[in-house]
Amino acid sequence: MAPQTSPLTDLIAALPKAELHVHHVGSASPETVARLAARHAGSSPVPADPVLLADYFTFTDFAHFIEVYLSVVDLIRDPDDVATLTYDIGADLARQNVRYAELTVTPYTSVIRGIAAEAFCEAIEDARHRVARDHGTELRWIFDIPGESGLPAADATLEIALTQRPDGLVGFGLGGPEVGVPRPQFAPHFAAARAAGLHSVPHAGETTGPQTVWDALEHLGAERIGHGIAAAQDERLMAHLADRQIALEVCPTSNVRTGAVADLAEHPLPQLVAAGVPVTIASDDPPMFSTTLLQEYEVAADLLQLDATGLVELVRQSVRFSFQGDAAKAALLAEIDAVQR
Repeated sequence: MAPQTSPLTDLIAALPKAELHVHHVGSASPETVARLAARHAGSSPVPADPVLLADYFTFTDFAHFIEVYLSVVDLIRDPDDVATLTYDIGADLARQNVRYAELTVTPYTSVIRGIAAEAFCEAIEDARHRVARDHGTELRWIFDIPGESGLPAADATLEIALTQRPDGLVGFGLGGPEVGVPRPQFAPHFAAARAAGLHSVPHAGETTGPQTVWDALEHLGAERIGHGIAAAQDERLMAHLADRQIALEVCPTSNVRTGAVADLAEHPLPQLVAAGVPVTIASDDPPMFSTTLLQEYEVAADLLQLDATGLVELVRQSVRFSFQGDAAKAALLAEIDAVQR
């Protein structure tokens, strides 16, 4: 089941949007990846040709996706690479009329490759300011623990978040594989991050069952859940999410490309919405999955059989569940209403 262009296409493009689940390195366009691969030619398996990247970004399963993802991470070797990547992502988001985005950033994977934490944070902050100046898009950061690297990565990520504390940092997350990476072990790190005023936004329930989502809620104090689609398997969990208004960041195409669901026809998004679970639509690692945020809204509108009014409400939901201040939320919601009129 492939996304179909609908009468809502122009409306999706015109609406100002917030993007809440999009990964820093995973958002690098083929042109950016190819440029970085050429810069580091001979020391990376990543093709330096944007055309060849389509095949390179074909994943056999979630483990293969992580392997390919980390090979792209390995192209980010100095602060100039970080700044190039971050600025290009902001420009790409702006072209989709994204006015506000919370990028999931994994500083640990760059720091262990030799980029000083201070220089890394300075590079993303410099790019954030230039994106706002040049494109009017506001970027914020969620620093996430790469789960596959365990407690040492968690310790380092927390230390970077608390000691560097870039102005754009709003949240603390947990990404990477879920299998073999129990959420409760990171409870002290999330407690410390929350005590410092950061929001808790772990991934859970993407490739494992509903218990992982429960663990993220109970042990990590999750305020939103990255993916969380396994909640559809547990009626009590869906009721809990609906009652507490804890949103899931749903990325439909990603779930198919990584094998989390067999195809879009089987995606649990309609079931989640029918149960009253708040959802936001996001793109995850869009170039790697040959998608965009615009296309994800097309997919969601098709799955949920939305008309224009329903689509606008879905777009508004991402703004409401963002970590912007109330005044910024109100301003962006007013912009959305102006387009709808």
